[in-house]
Amino acid sequence: MAKNTIQFQKGLCLSEFLAHYGTEEQCQAALFRMRWPKGFQCPRCGHGRYSEIQSQKVLQCCACRFQVSVTQGTLFASTKLPLTVWLLGSYLVTQAKDGISSFNLARTLGISDNAALRMKHKLQQVMKNQDDHYLLTGVLLMDDVYWDGKRGRGASGKTPLIASLSLTSQGHPLFLKLNHLQRFTSVNRLVYTAFKHNQYPSGY
Repeated sequence: MAKNTIQFQKGLCLSEFLAHYGTEEQCQAALFRMRWPKGFQCPRCGHGRYSEIQSQKVLQCCACRFQVSVTQGTLFASTKLPLTVWLLGSYLVTQAKDGISSFNLARTLGISDNAALRMKHKLQQVMKNQDDHYLLTGVLLMDDVYWDGKRGRGASGKTPLIASLSLTSQGHPLFLKLNHLQRFTSVNRLVYTAFKHNQYPSGY
């Protein structure tokens, strides 16, 4: 039987990750390259020269004196955790095929349970925001889902969701979308049923 190319796609092992992002300097340099792939550009005036103010960990534009850090406006802004911890946490959360609990994340990173929980929630939100840009195409599977709350379908406290899964022509999963609804109504159930029975074109 042929291997599932998605399941066995090449990744970055932990030793390789630490070789690239094992120090705070490496993490800072990586974020700099991601933020300014063509070189520094002042967010205010667009000037390309800057000086570093080490005591404040900011870059100052040589033209307008505007100060900016590599983490400003990002997930890591105002964090008290080192970037090495953040990037390693990002690696662990995104690479775990079966997920990782916040408790296990806390023990692995050496941070508090609350810090690990906040980190995981922020990373998952960023992942969801990125996935929201993908348009589901090809073979689509859909179903209605209730999350949490008491036992019984539609019981109080449950969150209604529409789950949409995109498959390859070989039947392998590609992308999953969960759309939150205030409640299931006759209208959105009608739309959901139409999609489910392929009465709408793919591309949801």
